[in-house]
Amino acid sequence: MPAQSPQILCIGSVLWDVIGRSASAMRLGSDVPGRITRLPGGVALNIAMALARSGHAPALLTAVGRDEAGETLIAACQRLGLVTDYVYRSIDLPTDVYLAVEGANGLIAAIADAHSLEAAGPRILTALHNGALGSADTPYTGVIALDGNLTAALLADIARDPCFARADLRIAPASPGKAERLLPFLGGGPGTLYVNLEEAGLLCRASFDTAPEAAAALVARGARRALVTDGGKPTADATAGGVIEAAPPQVLVTRVTGAGDTFMAAHISAELRGRSRTEALTDALQVAAAYVSGDTGL
Repeated sequence: MPAQSPQILCIGSVLWDVIGRSASAMRLGSDVPGRITRLPGGVALNIAMALARSGHAPALLTAVGRDEAGETLIAACQRLGLVTDYVYRSIDLPTDVYLAVEGANGLIAAIADAHSLEAAGPRILTALHNGALGSADTPYTGVIALDGNLTAALLADIARDPCFARADLRIAPASPGKAERLLPFLGGGPGTLYVNLEEAGLLCRASFDTAPEAAAALVARGARRALVTDGGKPTADATAGGVIEAAPPQVLVTRVTGAGDTFMAAHISAELRGRSRTEALTDALQVAAAYVSGDTGL
């Protein structure tokens, strides 16, 4: 593996977020005034951007089209200080898009069009196999943030791929609808899971009342480590050695898209700085609370 390899890799969705937000509470069929924005997004990119804001220089492993949307997106990533050298650029696949509607009562609906990422498949991982970032003989040894927008088959391959065997693997499901794609990382699979209470229930095929209960159950199911969030209620971090928990600061929620990604990135950054488990959990909750309240200015 090259001596100058990036310290952190972010693997998964890099796309345009199209978000409609309204200050009004919404229900099915609501037609209300608000604002519509287009911003760089996707789970892997959200994590990478948050890491960059903390002083890191993560590299992206993903698929981005060579269409106008893709060229603009890559340029935006580079301006943010992200490494795009290893991005798979396709002339046949369009750049992916995420569409969400948020009201005062939270996320109303969202559609993630990550078909190009799924179609690219293992081609996005080429640099981890051909020696550019690592190989089966010299695996990558840094942190890898992996999101569940990859296909179930590719995630299963990653769980047993020797190229990932020595990495500090951090995994997020991307959405409750994709949570079960992370099942290969249970039963002794590598990595740390970052999920919310609903996603933990889907992975365990059970219902939980609290994050500490859910995190402990994930470890009992074979997760090496599990962090479970539950909105404004206590968040838990579980390993075979036990469960710790912390309550997030109480803030006025003005946005929700990207909150989980922000929490995960802040937690990774805190641990890279040498913070203890308890300190890292508290730090990450504070950063996520500032994000959802809009106090970060981002």
